[in-house]
Amino acid sequence: MVHKNFVVDTNVLLENPKSIRSLRNGNENRIILPYTVLEELDRLKRDHRLSHLVAQTVREIESDTNIDILRPSPGQQGTGLSDDRIIEEIISSGITEPILVTNDRIMQIKARMHNIRSEYYRDSHPYKSESQAYTGFVEPDEEPLPNSFRWEEGSPVFYPREGRRPIEYQHQVWGVKPRSVYQNLAMELFLHPDIHVTSVQSEAGYGKTYLALASALHLVLEAKEVPCRKIYLIKPVIEIGSKMGYLPGDAEEKMAPYVRYVLDLLYKLHDIRPANRIFQDPAKDRFELNPKRFEILPLAYIRGMNIEDAVVIVDEMQNLSRTETRSLLTRMGEGVKCFCLGDTRQVDNPYLNESNNGLNWLVKRLKGMKHYAHLVLKGDTSRGPITDMVIQSGL
Repeated sequence: MVHKNFVVDTNVLLENPKSIRSLRNGNENRIILPYTVLEELDRLKRDHRLSHLVAQTVREIESDTNIDILRPSPGQQGTGLSDDRIIEEIISSGITEPILVTNDRIMQIKARMHNIRSEYYRDSHPYKSESQAYTGFVEPDEEPLPNSFRWEEGSPVFYPREGRRPIEYQHQVWGVKPRSVYQNLAMELFLHPDIHVTSVQSEAGYGKTYLALASALHLVLEAKEVPCRKIYLIKPVIEIGSKMGYLPGDAEEKMAPYVRYVLDLLYKLHDIRPANRIFQDPAKDRFELNPKRFEILPLAYIRGMNIEDAVVIVDEMQNLSRTETRSLLTRMGEGVKCFCLGDTRQVDNPYLNESNNGLNWLVKRLKGMKHYAHLVLKGDTSRGPITDMVIQSGL
C-alpha cells in the first residue's frame, strides 16, 4: 500500500542524488518526477559545476523502474517558469494528495497557493545550522566531546581524546599573535598533531583564513614533528562556472581574481616573517607561488587526486554540496591536515541553503570523532573598526 505521493523538485535531486531511495523508503511511498525536472537536469548537465551531480541523479533515476514521470500539459512544454510548469503538471496529473518535496521557499509558497502540500527534504534540513549551533564548547554540566572546549572558572579548558588541558598560554604562529581567546583556540586546533580535520565557522573578518594560512606556513616550513611538505588552497568558485576555462593562463592564474584576498594575506605573512620557499623567486617584484610548496586549485581539479603529507585549506566550504564534500575529503591520504573554513550564513551556491551545505554536513557527521574538531570564532574585534561596527549593529 502506497502511503505518500512524493513529487521531487530538481534542487533536492542535486543536493542528494540518493534522495529518491530515502523518500521511497523501500516500497512504501510513490516517487513522481515532473517532466520539467528532467528538462532542467538535461540543461544543467552542461554546467561544469553540476554535471557530476546530474550524472549521479540520472543513474539513480535509471535504476528505479518504478518512478512515475509526469508529462507536460499540451502547449506547456518549454514555456513559462520552471516552477509554474511543475505546479501545472502536478495539477493536471490528478494525483491524489501529492506532496511536493523542495528546498525552494518560493516554490513552496506557489504550491500553497494551489493547495498543494509541500515540505523540505528532511534529510537535508537536519538543523538550522549545526556549524553554528555547535560552537566547539560544551556546557559546564555536559560530558566533553573529543577535542571540544569547556569554560571552567572563567577559562577555556581543552579536552583532547584523553585528559584535559587548561589553555593558559598564548600561541604565536609565524609571528602572528591571536587577538582573542577564540583565535588562540583556533590555533590550538590547527596545530594539534592528533586532529586531522578542523572546521571553523565565523562571519567575515574574524581571521579564520589568516590564522589557517599562518598555521599552514608553520606546519610546512618549520614544524619538525609534522611531515607536511605542501599547502593546497581549494576554493569552490560559484561565479566562474563553465566560463572559467576561457580565462587565459593556468589554473592558478584563472583562480587569481577570486583568491586575491588570500594572496594578500599570504604576502602580509611573508612581510611579518619571510616565507621564501613558498615563492618561485622571492626577489621578484611580483611573487609567483612555488607549485612544489603552495598550490591554489579549483574544486574540479581535485577529482582523481591523492593528496598526502600536506595542509589542505578549504575556503568557503559552505558553497560545497554534501556530495562534493565527501568527494573532496576522500582525496586525503596519509599525513594530511585539513582546515575547513566558512560561514553557513553566506551561501552563494543557488542549490544550497544555510543548513544544506558542505560545512554544516561536515560538523553534523564528524562531530564527536576523535580526529576532528570544530570551533565558532567570536570576539569583539575583527578586521577593523568599520567591520566591527557592521557586525555589532547587525546591519
